[in-house]
Amino acid sequence: MTGWTGKMLNVDLTSGRIWREDIPVDFLHLYLGGRGLGVRLMRDYYSLAPFDSNMPLVFAVGPLCGTQAPTSARLSVISRSPLTGTIFDCSAGGRFAWRLKAAGLDAIRITGCSSRPVVLSIQGEKSDFLPAKRLWGKGIKETVALLADLGSVAAIGPAGENGVLYANIMMGEGNSLGRGGLGALMGAKGLKAIAVNGDAKVTVVDPVRFYRARSDVMRLFNASPVIFGEMGIARFGTPALVDIMRQRRMAPTENFTKTVFEESDNYSGPAINLNFEAKKDGCYGCPIQCKKSTPNGEHLPEYETVSHFGGLNKISNLAAIVRANTLCNELGMDTISAAATISAWGEALGRFQDAEELPGLLNDTALRRGSGELLALGSRRLTVELGRPELSISVKSLELPAYDPRGAYGMALAYCTSNRGGCHLRAYTISHEILRKPVPTDRFSFSGKARIIKIAEDTNAVVDSLVACKFSFLGATLEEYAGLLSATTGLEYSPQLLVEIGNRICMTERFYNCTNGFTKADDYLPERFFDEAGSSGEGIKVPPIDRAKFDEELLKYYRIRGLDTHGAFHDSNWLEKQP
Repeated sequence: MTGWTGKMLNVDLTSGRIWREDIPVDFLHLYLGGRGLGVRLMRDYYSLAPFDSNMPLVFAVGPLCGTQAPTSARLSVISRSPLTGTIFDCSAGGRFAWRLKAAGLDAIRITGCSSRPVVLSIQGEKSDFLPAKRLWGKGIKETVALLADLGSVAAIGPAGENGVLYANIMMGEGNSLGRGGLGALMGAKGLKAIAVNGDAKVTVVDPVRFYRARSDVMRLFNASPVIFGEMGIARFGTPALVDIMRQRRMAPTENFTKTVFEESDNYSGPAINLNFEAKKDGCYGCPIQCKKSTPNGEHLPEYETVSHFGGLNKISNLAAIVRANTLCNELGMDTISAAATISAWGEALGRFQDAEELPGLLNDTALRRGSGELLALGSRRLTVELGRPELSISVKSLELPAYDPRGAYGMALAYCTSNRGGCHLRAYTISHEILRKPVPTDRFSFSGKARIIKIAEDTNAVVDSLVACKFSFLGATLEEYAGLLSATTGLEYSPQLLVEIGNRICMTERFYNCTNGFTKADDYLPERFFDEAGSSGEGIKVPPIDRAKFDEELLKYYRIRGLDTHGAFHDSNWLEKQP
């Protein structure tokens, strides 16, 4: 194998048929893998309803997976989100991706619905279904343990089985394919887990060039203060951001009614390290190791989780936050949407939940009992049911993560232009607005942000298709990864060519969404951010966002993308002209 295997496993759960087929070479060369390949494979299905049995669930690795390219032992899962209705993808690292590639596959495309719970077992060239009745209802940890002899495992918990709209697919090592509820699609298909193993090796066409590019990447990692600095993510994990966001007065608090939580130091990176004797952890083969776990192996929460179960819900108890994270992982639920939905519910009720109430609420949500029946719907549907839709702090029904947009205007716009909904990972403007990398920009200005976001979205589409970790690009650039890709495949990829591929992926996603009814009205923030100020103080003023300036920059974004003033395509046949 050189980069790609060129093979996809098709799985029809309705008929019980499993077969391998060749992936068209152009799909690989022009969409790379991961997110891009998955988006291309969705072309004949994207208008189906998420829970239609024919809706595919695509698992796809990238051309660098199986090599020594840093942070490349990752995969993406792509489908249409039951929470948002948008085309959706999630990414996670770990041995599963590595072993899927070693089984001779670039992708798995799963359709249909099984009449009984099953596990898909992929053992090298052999694939089969195993009965999973005994696993149905079990949590992630026990499910993974019972399937461990079959290799690496991706599984759903009770939340996915019961159709929680933000249910995750959990990887056996603790990583999550989070956000958007793709675990609910897996549950609706009757697929409890996938277990994979293989022993095929990936060869590199030009080893000398490859290891030179790899050395460049590692040198840039080591030079990055955000990655390996004294307060970097390699030392404290992503909760290193807690203190930064508090100092910048943009930490979402009490369902985004405030932007400072005075007790946030209780769950900062140093506090977690001290109170839980945190040790370094991370994805398989990753040199950064940004995750943290306890000495007994319990995975500790990352920044979005501590912030949302913390300040967003007015909770300062670190032990309760860690417990909520562990429960979500065990039940198979996205921590951002779970915490944000509970927060919106708390504001609607007139009181935020106490720390000791969280376990009961999370269990009820996963089992869809009592109040959990509403909480399982996500914040938009919940607040509509309660007659308070303005309390859902979401874009395209996806709950916003832990960066208040009043404190970073690029992030405000990026939440709205993101094809999958209110996501910070499509164009992580925090890198330059807050972390000042690669160059600082004025966080309280929209000037130039439309063009920056367009470039960042295209770049991140490439990163998600290679598939590499976003944190790599807090140090390295597409130039180094283009070298790794060219050396691996024997095909010449320049950074500019990669950005063109990223643009094709982003525009295809937007075309899918527009065809499915998304309009300019969906590219908008909740009214709270235009009407209410953040928590000013300490020499920092956090005013409401200027609506006119936001609208002006959104129109600039549309123009740069080649869209009309409504965010739609000038050419209704655009997709037919794409490779």
